[in-house]
Amino acid sequence: MPDPTSPIALPPSSDEALAAAMKEAAARVEQALDTLLPRPEGPEGRLFEAMRYATLGGGKRLRAFLVMQTAALFKVNATCSARVAAAVEMIHAYSLVHDDLPAMDDDDLRRGKPSTHRAFDEATAILAGDALQTRAFEVLAEADTHSDPNARLELILALAHAAGGRGMVGGQMIDIDAEGKTLTEPEIIRLQALKTGRLIQFSAEAGAILGRAAPAQRTALAWYGRDLGAAFQIADDLLDALGTTEETGKTAGKDEAAGKATLVALLGPERARHQAEMLARQAISHLESFGTEAELLRALARFVVARRH
Repeated sequence: MPDPTSPIALPPSSDEALAAAMKEAAARVEQALDTLLPRPEGPEGRLFEAMRYATLGGGKRLRAFLVMQTAALFKVNATCSARVAAAVEMIHAYSLVHDDLPAMDDDDLRRGKPSTHRAFDEATAILAGDALQTRAFEVLAEADTHSDPNARLELILALAHAAGGRGMVGGQMIDIDAEGKTLTEPEIIRLQALKTGRLIQFSAEAGAILGRAAPAQRTALAWYGRDLGAAFQIADDLLDALGTTEETGKTAGKDEAAGKATLVALLGPERARHQAEMLARQAISHLESFGTEAELLRALARFVVARRH
């Protein structure tokens, strides 16, 4: 495993540099998750196995990469940023576990393997999601995450806002309520900003919180994360509409079958792709003050709209 305090070495090409940096960040976060989610003995062991199953060994770790890369702008120790990145991945994993349940999107496939409720059972999946959510906030509250209690408090508060009723969970409620209905473009944009965008925005902002950055820098990264999250969701909807199950690792075509409200369904693939590209360029514009040190974040915005999985 990589040394969590060493800088990430970058190849010369920006695409290769991004791929290498994301791979190394994912390895660091995987190591942190493995440590933070141990296998206990006793009757609760099955719960932790489900938590580990849902969290370890899969996914792009885009949110985790955002935390670590924005923290690197402010020379934050990678051990600390990996803990915050792991907490974000726990929240993301919990949302996917619950999202896949029969009462929600009813999906049997996630990241190319059976969904948690299929690998275990529905009750265990619900409890695993609950436990991942609470563990994330526990990690942020621990002194190992940051020596300044005010920084830890800001992280907890910002993540709570991003993940709760005015963020990810609220967006999921709107998404469920919107099935079979025709929403306007502003309504879909708000739905996706809450359901997906807020957690990505927090991930970008978290590095500035860890680095005790100036308000203008924190705002710039939050706006970058906001626009990146919007572009990411459109690209995800394009993959669902046009990609295959093998490419995406989840059941393709489910949004259309379920009558989900997406910009792809409303605008068509070509206009939706144009919107995603515009949002990516807008995200990049917020990084001007960071100079060349933010080149990987610029490359990430380009990658988000060009990806095929």
